[in-house]
Amino acid sequence: MKTYFAKKEEPIEKNWVLIDAEDKILGRMATQIADILRGKNKPVFTPHVDTGDFVVVINADKVRLTGKKWDQKVYYHHSGYIGGIKAHPAREVLEKKPEELVRHAVKGMLPKNRLGRRMITKLKVYRGSEHPHEAQMPVPRSL
Repeated sequence: MKTYFAKKEEPIEKNWVLIDAEDKILGRMATQIADILRGKNKPVFTPHVDTGDFVVVINADKVRLTGKKWDQKVYYHHSGYIGGIKAHPAREVLEKKPEELVRHAVKGMLPKNRLGRRMITKLKVYRGSEHPHEAQMPVPRSL
């Protein structure tokens, strides 16, 4: 029996998955979201082809961190200018942009190449329980 490899030219069925992040631990949830985005949960998974599904995450403002990470975990970004580094603790990021907490965690678990940049575009994160993707009929999945 030959091993099957998905090809970029072949049509691959992409489904929509809905994940409720309320009371979920950020890192554990992010690993499962990254697996869905990559397509590792499908039998046609091929490492060099995007076989994953679209993921809609709701209630990103109700995600949990364990231990003292709310105060000790720091997110950095740089403006590009000398001395332009900014540091924000996780609690501050949650108040201002909770979507970025989830997006940053998932992006770190995807491949660091063109394929990974294409995969992160299939992640849609929303602060509350409302989202504009009802037409795609996302299937709720518990993690």
